[in-house]
Amino acid sequence: MIASRPVTLSYEGCVRGAQYCLPVLPGTIAFGAVFGTVAAQKGLTLLETILMNSFVFAGASQFVAMEVYTAPMTWAVVLAMTGVVAAVNMRMLLIGASLRPWLGQVPSLQTYPALFFLTDINWLIALREYDRGERDWGVYLGSGLFLWCIWSLAVLPGFFFGSLVSDPKAWGLDVVMPAFFIALLVPLWKGKRQTVSWFVAGGIAVLTWYEFGGYWGILTGAVSGALAGAYLDD
Repeated sequence: MIASRPVTLSYEGCVRGAQYCLPVLPGTIAFGAVFGTVAAQKGLTLLETILMNSFVFAGASQFVAMEVYTAPMTWAVVLAMTGVVAAVNMRMLLIGASLRPWLGQVPSLQTYPALFFLTDINWLIALREYDRGERDWGVYLGSGLFLWCIWSLAVLPGFFFGSLVSDPKAWGLDVVMPAFFIALLVPLWKGKRQTVSWFVAGGIAVLTWYEFGGYWGILTGAVSGALAGAYLDD
């Protein structure tokens, strides 16, 4: 049986993981460049921008933090940033749990450092390949490392040319990542039963945003979709 195959880690698996990221490379670069633009407009230095981008490595959460950020910083701002970023990143609890069947067999000294490189994109890639029978978790690690390198460098053009893109929405850059997420979801579709949980997640997220605003819809949508999927899954 496929599930009984041993879990491995190889250089070849890491290379395959990086290759799987190539289709989303333009979107990742554009998204990172937009963050560089936002950081520059908020008054962050180049060093601060690079450090935040590389050590936080949280995509959407970084944009949320920049919306709340003001200078000089106060404890109220710090608490507000912590709260909204935590709300956005709550989905990582569910995402990480879904990787347990694969990474749960890997020694903790390897697993927990590798989880730093967990993103929505390489999670989708890892989950897709695991369902296809892949057991070399280098696919997950390689895709995460590759995305981290690209993301860390992508802020540079956005930071230096931020003055030329005063309104990212005018260039349509705000829809780049949603479009790629939708494209990545297509291979994960397995039938109508799964579609129900997807619609539940999307509907609850939109309703939460409409009623309360902010970013709580990410959390409510993820939890409601997971519950719906758990009840509908055979």
